[in-house]
Amino acid sequence: QVQLVESGGGLVQAGGSLRLSCAASGSMLNIYNMGWYRQAPGKQRELVAVHISSGSTNYADSVKGRFTISKDNAKNTLYLQMNSLKSEDTAVYYCNARVLPYSSYWGQGTQVTVSS
Repeated sequence: QVQLVESGGGLVQAGGSLRLSCAASGSMLNIYNMGWYRQAPGKQRELVAVHISSGSTNYADSVKGRFTISKDNAKNTLYLQMNSLKSEDTAVYYCNARVLPYSSYWGQGTQVTVSS
């Protein structure tokens, strides 16, 4: 079992920045990637960014160059630095951990609202 707790969401003006955090606890040994997803009202949940255990990262095209995902292994914490925020970034952001062989865990989500 892996427990994930997100924090750092809030209300920000367009062009501003926020940093999300996801604190992980529990059985961390077999986590092979962690990522951030988001879900806007009336839309499907979508991948924002993923951090692979090898250290590589991938981003959705819509956030490339604006968002940065990182992980502090000593603190078991995943981060998402979000810069140049746009109104279309408004969503609930969820942290996810994929654990070998087939498990997936989600946090409770944190609301990000960007006002234009």
